[in-house]
Amino acid sequence: MATLREIKQRIKSIKSTQQITKAMKMVAAAKMRRAQERMFAARPYAGKIKELIQHLAASAEGAQSPLLQVRPVKRLRLVVITADRGLCGAFNSHIIRNAVNECATYVDQEVSMICVGKKGYDFFRKRDYQIAQQFSGIFHDLQYSYADQIAQSLIRDFVEDRIDAVRLIYNEFKSVANQQLVVEDLLPLKLDDFEETTPTDYLYEPSQDALLQALLPKYIRMQVWRALLESNASEQAARMIAMENATDNASELIRTLTLQYNKARQAAITKEILEIVGGAEALKAT
Repeated sequence: MATLREIKQRIKSIKSTQQITKAMKMVAAAKMRRAQERMFAARPYAGKIKELIQHLAASAEGAQSPLLQVRPVKRLRLVVITADRGLCGAFNSHIIRNAVNECATYVDQEVSMICVGKKGYDFFRKRDYQIAQQFSGIFHDLQYSYADQIAQSLIRDFVEDRIDAVRLIYNEFKSVANQQLVVEDLLPLKLDDFEETTPTDYLYEPSQDALLQALLPKYIRMQVWRALLESNASEQAARMIAMENATDNASELIRTLTLQYNKARQAAITKEILEIVGGAEALKAT
């Protein structure tokens, strides 16, 4: 059984840890609010560019673009977006597990990765997966230039026939308590996904095909940027919830140890009283 000193030291240690988890929760909450603001600010642009492509796709006939070329998937590129740090619950493990399953599904194809986030990169590097590029530390100061760099690399490799398809794997922010794992195809683009049920007739200047050629790369960049923003907000929300749970667990553990300490202290006092009484009785007997 643990001594009073050991129990007291453990209570002190847990209280120190609890202060850290409280501070981390507050930091994560502040970062999550900023990440949410950036994510919500990007949605109108993403919606408008998709709306423009919908108008073009609805009336486009025989549209030609390298980004629309569908070919047999022999070389798949996965963009795996994880966090740079842990202490955020199952945020990273869910993404990594799903990426591993994707690789197992395409075991007969050549699968390469772009790892965004240190956690995913460390996992796949140690297990000899083929990593084409890696981006670590970008969420500390997330900028659109990173999304542009990733998208440019994907577009270049796809157009030059070095890869046949691209798939994004990330966590999408639904609410503070809910982050949904998303696996979505990025390339090749399919105009059927943009078609409207009631197309509107417009006059286009320049030509419809020229507009589509210009908008499709922008749409790819925006999809990558949106995935980064969603992942960043989801990471902070997951960390905030994890630190809140850790703080609550520490409080419960402190309560249990305090009760154990009081019981041990009471038992020690009772034992000392019995020893004193026993000694007094022995003296009387003599």
